[in-house]
Amino acid sequence: MEYVNLGRTGLKVSRICLGCMTYGRPPAPGEPKAGRHAWALNEEQSQPFLRQALDLGINFFDTANVYSSGASEEVLGRFLKGAVRRESVVVATKVHGVMRDEPNGRGLSRKAIFHELDASLRRLETDFVDLYQIHRWDYETPIEETLEALHDVVKAGKVRYIGASSMHSWQFAKAQYLADRHGWTRFVSMQNHYNLLYREEEREMIPLCREEGIGVIPWSPLARGRLARPWQSETTKRSETDNFGNTMYARTEEADHRVVDRLEALAKKKGVAQASLALGWMLAKPGITAPIVGATKQNHLEDAVAALSVRLTAEEAASLEEAYIPHPVLGFS
Repeated sequence: MEYVNLGRTGLKVSRICLGCMTYGRPPAPGEPKAGRHAWALNEEQSQPFLRQALDLGINFFDTANVYSSGASEEVLGRFLKGAVRRESVVVATKVHGVMRDEPNGRGLSRKAIFHELDASLRRLETDFVDLYQIHRWDYETPIEETLEALHDVVKAGKVRYIGASSMHSWQFAKAQYLADRHGWTRFVSMQNHYNLLYREEEREMIPLCREEGIGVIPWSPLARGRLARPWQSETTKRSETDNFGNTMYARTEEADHRVVDRLEALAKKKGVAQASLALGWMLAKPGITAPIVGATKQNHLEDAVAALSVRLTAEEAASLEEAYIPHPVLGFS
């Protein structure tokens, strides 16, 4: 495993982050599905992958309050408490999504942040979160209110660093400017949607992060599994039921198909897994800190870690990239 600083901070994180959206609890029959996914693994099924991550040297774990309506945080918290010293891992979670069907049950108001952080800490069974991230931009709350609330939870010792997730570059730049102007805590990371099938972040967000020393930790680095297998391969439970993911690439399917075909051919030529090659391409990109990878099979994390050894020539990288076409903005909502 390799470890790098998260942006300009002194925090060391593994170059592969384990995404914990899959771990928690699937919806029971008749139960509201908000925040729950049919492909989610229960606690017993999740534990081998969490253990495997530690065994492979992964020290960076990412979850969110909305994942399985909080059950993901519970599963991760119980496992880490029993398996490892708290100071040896980096725990990241997020706030913004709908947690309760009431006026203040979502968003980034001061009230929501204070309440949801305390709830996340209880579920994670910890006194602090290493990286607390705003899951999306809140158009109903002044960003100044959000920034001051985040600064206060940092100063209270409940949060070590703060990060952001998918938004427009102008929004992120505005937030950083306001934080500097008021002496509030700055965002140190950006969790954005980025992969071989969606490279719009290369236009503004990634250059902004590089200029400002912001760590980039992309979500969906394998495009919901589309980059991990041949285009016409068998479906998975997630691909069959992931309505959000299945709408993200529908309008560019033909062009995406060409990218996956090139990835498959090059992976066979180099004798590596498609997933390893796709992640190896990403890890070689300037500014990328650690892609967030999900795992539901043993080889998923093995392939992810193998990506650290993948080397692409300039010509090979260009061959993967040249079939790309511009995409509509995806993942901001």
